[in-house]
Amino acid sequence: MREDAIWTPVTAAQQGIWVLDQIDRLRPSYLLPTVLEFTGAVRHEVLRAAVEHVFGRHPSLRARFRLNHALRQVEYCTEGTVPEVGLIDFERDGWPRKELGRMVEALCYSPFDLAAEAPARAEVLKVDGECTLLVLTVHHIVFDGWSRRLVVDEIATVYRAWCAGVEPGLPSAPHPAEVLRPAAPEDVAEQVAAVVERLRGAPTEIALPYDHPPEDPDLSLVGSSAETKLPADVTERVLAAATAEGATVFMAGVALLAATLARTTAQRDFLFAVVWPGRDDPEAAGVVGMFGTTLVLRMTLDERTTWRELLRQSRAASTAAFVDADAPLPDVAAELAPGRDVARSPLTSVLVNLAEVPEVPVFASGVTVRYRPLEPQYSKFDLALFVRLCEDARLELLLDHPAPLFRPATVAGLLTALRASAAALARSVEETVLAEEPDPVLDPTDPAARRALVRSVWCEVLDTDDVGDDVSFFDAGGDSLRLVILVEKLSQVSGRPLRTTDLFRAGTVRGQAELIAAPAGPASAGTALGSRERLLGALRANSADHDS
Repeated sequence: MREDAIWTPVTAAQQGIWVLDQIDRLRPSYLLPTVLEFTGAVRHEVLRAAVEHVFGRHPSLRARFRLNHALRQVEYCTEGTVPEVGLIDFERDGWPRKELGRMVEALCYSPFDLAAEAPARAEVLKVDGECTLLVLTVHHIVFDGWSRRLVVDEIATVYRAWCAGVEPGLPSAPHPAEVLRPAAPEDVAEQVAAVVERLRGAPTEIALPYDHPPEDPDLSLVGSSAETKLPADVTERVLAAATAEGATVFMAGVALLAATLARTTAQRDFLFAVVWPGRDDPEAAGVVGMFGTTLVLRMTLDERTTWRELLRQSRAASTAAFVDADAPLPDVAAELAPGRDVARSPLTSVLVNLAEVPEVPVFASGVTVRYRPLEPQYSKFDLALFVRLCEDARLELLLDHPAPLFRPATVAGLLTALRASAAALARSVEETVLAEEPDPVLDPTDPAARRALVRSVWCEVLDTDDVGDDVSFFDAGGDSLRLVILVEKLSQVSGRPLRTTDLFRAGTVRGQAELIAAPAGPASAGTALGSRERLLGALRANSADHDS
């Protein structure tokens, strides 16, 4: 770096990320990895050069960071070298295929030295004649979800153009400092005061059903997730109710989560985090940088709160959080929770967000490209609810969390409770949220929900964390007494009378999930009839046998 290089102060959000990165550099929470999987004939050197060209276009991806001790301010300079992009041919370079997973994980999650190296890296991996991976990792201090879309789209544009022998014709890339203009200190102080006043008094912990203490300093952040889809009719009525109150899909998700936690715990006051893209200024649309920020909204309810009121409150709370999006969360947290562990999420450990499914641009004819799931994937929040409206017009609810915090059966229970909340909202917006509810009715059209339900009952009966879908009940540790208990519990939660012989014949989670989906057969004297009818029936049968 030259002696006369220009150093620019970072934003408050970036400074917070830098501080956390220095405190706990071995955690991968501050990295945004992307793995694109190509199937088909790829021009590998052209792809490598296209990535390097895009990296070189954007000043933020050339940045270096330092701490100005005199001003106690983190600064950045964009006059660093362009990140190098590598190309590995597994066959040519002698890499065994079994090393692919370890290599991808290292490329995704190895930390950056922000003072000495660029905050971005990429590698093109030619796995074989048909499969190619592009592994691209950028530090969150200069990158957000919006930036990821920009970079991937530009890589595709450059690759297509160069394969055709023409120049891509991309517009010049603005410097983040041209758009990220710091607000006046007095304006920031006013917004911080407004947010603090709105959130004051709310508990900064949420009574989640932890199976492992979240305070454990050795807690692994390797994530786990589970999801469920709401039935089409429930989705339709939930969205109609939300629309009538001016609430979006996201706001409906906030209401459902607040209701579910209130219906399953004694807590009535909640703080939820939400990630805000921060791209309100049209000038920021084409800038690669860290514009996103975390907002916190508050939801409260009591025994009189109706579903209609909860939707209205969700809309108001979300709108208020978005209006004050420029208030730095570290400053708000310093006022409301000064003693909170700085390595944990500020103010709340629960996130609600829309689930984004980014579209993959076209790279070349005959080449299929998809976003490859990250393995492992890490979870920053103790619990995150992602809400998505699927192509089949059904709402999908996905829960993400660090794997050690919750057993699969616990997460299945939360999903079941979310479905029950959605069903109650769909039934009537005038009902109170905390009204007595009947046991949730299983949606027989959702195979994943049926398996999750059966799996959760098995885990409870067998006192285990997880079971396979195709393992027999007795191989999983069951015995005849536990089978009787299983029959009773599955009958209760599925709403379908079952017999021991039914579960003998369908002895796996998958088999029993299909069993509870099938229509119930005719009631037998020993299952559906009351004690008097059963007794009289037996006497008549004995009498007929005797007469014959």
